[in-house]
Amino acid sequence: MTGIELGGWPDAARPATGRGGWRRRAALALSRAGLAAAALPRPQGPIGLCLTAVVGFSVLFLAFPGLDLAASELFYRAETGFDLSQNPLLRAFRKSADLCLAVLVIGLIVRLGWLAARRGPGAVVQARRSGFLLAALAIGPGLVVNGLLKSHWGRPRPVMVDVFGGEAPYQPVWRISEWCQSNCSFTSGEASSAAWMVAALVLVPAGWRPALAGPVVAYAFLLSLNRLAFGGHFLSDVVLSWSISGLIFAVLFRLMVRAPGLARRPRPSEAATPAAA
Repeated sequence: MTGIELGGWPDAARPATGRGGWRRRAALALSRAGLAAAALPRPQGPIGLCLTAVVGFSVLFLAFPGLDLAASELFYRAETGFDLSQNPLLRAFRKSADLCLAVLVIGLIVRLGWLAARRGPGAVVQARRSGFLLAALAIGPGLVVNGLLKSHWGRPRPVMVDVFGGEAPYQPVWRISEWCQSNCSFTSGEASSAAWMVAALVLVPAGWRPALAGPVVAYAFLLSLNRLAFGGHFLSDVVLSWSISGLIFAVLFRLMVRAPGLARRPRPSEAATPAAA
């Protein structure tokens, strides 16, 4: 018998409405559900850890505000105030951050232009990381920290607080106040920029990162500590600035570099094939 005699359709033209068609549709739906699930952040991943840090440190400093005052008091002298702010070496160290940021940003822009001219799958993959870093700097330290938090939360800096010779009362984290009108203490813009310098390690080849991570993290940590020594920020400003910035960086990295559905990255063996040819 032929296919027409059995059901009115030739076997090759039978529509996929039978059991086999539903199986294929179910498999496709499960595959799409798997991609959607893979896009969700894991609690133990960078996004989950940074979110936990933001919530945990916020609760900690709200419950124990004395931690802020105790940390700032380490650098305060009743006779001279935060006298380390006048130290020429520490002031030069602080200015070094501006130079490092400028070099990194110019380098990223030049690198993006070079990758755009180069093209190819490998160049696209590398360009994502450079684009991620520029977006992270603009959104994290730029928009969220300096544009939103520092401009609208009104938290007075340690040098402005009555405990350290100023006139304003201490304000806890996340409390919006009118004791500071602009460029206020919460959170630290320079600590956020320092955290971004650590994030720039994503451009470093994996084999070099262990050797470079220590000096870069130490430099960023000392830049942040410098703000405490100068009486410019509380400990909570610095810690939450790192946590909030880290959360923003992790989300952007997920969306721009690691998101499912992006073009498949070439494996090292694949990337080496054209050069060998």
